[in-house]
Amino acid sequence: MKLGIVGLPNVGKSTLFNSLTKAGAESANYPFCTIDPNVGVVPVPDGRLKVLGDLYHSERITPAVIEFVDIAGLVKGASKGEGLGNQFLANIREVDAIVHVVRCFEDSNIIHVEGSIDPVRDIETINLELIFSDLEILERRYSKVKKTAAGDKNAAKEAALLERLVKHMEAGSLARSFACQDEDETALLASFNLLTYKPVIYAANVAENDLAGDGTENEYVKKVREHAAAECESEQAAVAEVFVICAQIEQEIAELDEDEKKMFLEELGISESGLDKLIRASYRLLGLMSYLTAGPKETRAWTIEEGTKAPQAAGKIHSDFERGFIRAEIVSYNNLVECGSFNAAKEKGLVRSEGKDYVIQDGDVVLFRFNV
Repeated sequence: MKLGIVGLPNVGKSTLFNSLTKAGAESANYPFCTIDPNVGVVPVPDGRLKVLGDLYHSERITPAVIEFVDIAGLVKGASKGEGLGNQFLANIREVDAIVHVVRCFEDSNIIHVEGSIDPVRDIETINLELIFSDLEILERRYSKVKKTAAGDKNAAKEAALLERLVKHMEAGSLARSFACQDEDETALLASFNLLTYKPVIYAANVAENDLAGDGTENEYVKKVREHAAAECESEQAAVAEVFVICAQIEQEIAELDEDEKKMFLEELGISESGLDKLIRASYRLLGLMSYLTAGPKETRAWTIEEGTKAPQAAGKIHSDFERGFIRAEIVSYNNLVECGSFNAAKEKGLVRSEGKDYVIQDGDVVLFRFNV
């Protein structure tokens, strides 16, 4: 999973990115690293992995990972080359979702680029730049497609879609609120890789005092939540999530080991870090889940889409597993831990043999049988 982090300058975006990627580099026995100055990889926290690793005496534990792409602080005119944001907009086109960091705190020592705190205005500023960037892509595509539209039905259909879509976005609307006429148009729209078609997670960056109450008393957070709710309502789908975070606190958490982190969170009156919140929101928004594999050599989490059938889930490990799929031997994580071993679970009839039509569930511990 790849998430792109955007936001205006001085909203806490870089602080959040740096703390998330530092936490990833230090939190597990896995080669997490910074790929380049604006991309970092962090593990998906999953307490089930350590339990299974201990149960199987695994040589290594490999969590699922998330790749974060940090986009330089966007400003008005970024899509036209203003500021530093434009050079990175292309990088974010391949992400699965956008994390939009919004400033919801007052601090006279940190100057806001607009001179005042207004999260909805800030969201609209960023959205407008993303719309402009998308329109540039669409207009180039339309010019190319229109040349063959007269003698090609598919090209004609795409041209008609592009005309409607451009008008929709020129009015200031996001691509994800565009009403497609059929499944073919929906598939075509998804193939354009538009920034404003991607689901968004609003990270409401608050002061430490607002963290314990999840921002319920913060008027700025309320406005962000209202804006996200309105987006979902207009788009008739849950394409926007909001979670409250304190980037400064995340930076402090990144310096701690697991035991220190737990104590620190308890002192703050919160149960999970911002990274944990972000990952849960991402999985929920994108309809993702994890299944597990375990053995003496490795215990590992694999991220798949909800509704994935067993052969396709096997293909996440290796294409041969999918091609030569015979069956999947499955036990739920809870049953396996309760029984203490795979064989004990099997003796109690808790290990199931499932075929090609089985839909993998979150927390399934799976052993694939295949032959190629």
